[in-house]
Amino acid sequence: MTPARTRHHYTGTSVAERQIERRALFIEAGLSVFAEKSYANSSLSDVCATAGLSRRQFYELFAGREELLVAVYDTVQDRARDAVITAITTVQTTEVRVIIDAAVRAYTQAITADIRCVKVAFVEIVGVSPAVEEHRAKIRDRWGEVVAAATAGLPDARTPPGGWRVAMAAFIGAVNGAVHQWSLDDPRPPVDVLIDVFSTLLNALTSADSTR
Repeated sequence: MTPARTRHHYTGTSVAERQIERRALFIEAGLSVFAEKSYANSSLSDVCATAGLSRRQFYELFAGREELLVAVYDTVQDRARDAVITAITTVQTTEVRVIIDAAVRAYTQAITADIRCVKVAFVEIVGVSPAVEEHRAKIRDRWGEVVAAATAGLPDARTPPGGWRVAMAAFIGAVNGAVHQWSLDDPRPPVDVLIDVFSTLLNALTSADSTR
């Protein structure tokens, strides 16, 4: 278990700055605790001890552990999305396969760089509650928007059969299953294996060549 942090001193910082720092500490603590003990088998006391903060400070920022879990999940997704957008905007080509390959590599490297992110965002988050599942569906739709925007207007791209919502549901379901299995394997396969699988799937969905 990650050792508990010491109490923090905030001399010279504003209330808003303290709130931002405490939120970041709770998110980092949630990432560690939920990954190491699981969401179901951990407690708020575990989170507070790891963050080195009090329950009162926790409830100033979050309604409960589920809200913290969603915040951790969103942090992982946001980091991955930032990596993907950076990759897409720096690729100097209009070839859809090259763009997709760059995006998939950036995404996969971002989510697998820290095994805690894999455990929380691909295992612990699943099936927690109807509200959390609804939130995950919204995040899936946002990923569809990212891919749709990246491929819009490209001569060798197409809208997948059934539209982006259906396609991304299928693709992300495959990603979730593959990353979960990857996290369980001992030893884990190279990350490039995941990248190859995901690139193959997403290129098949988006490339006009796949209809020939």
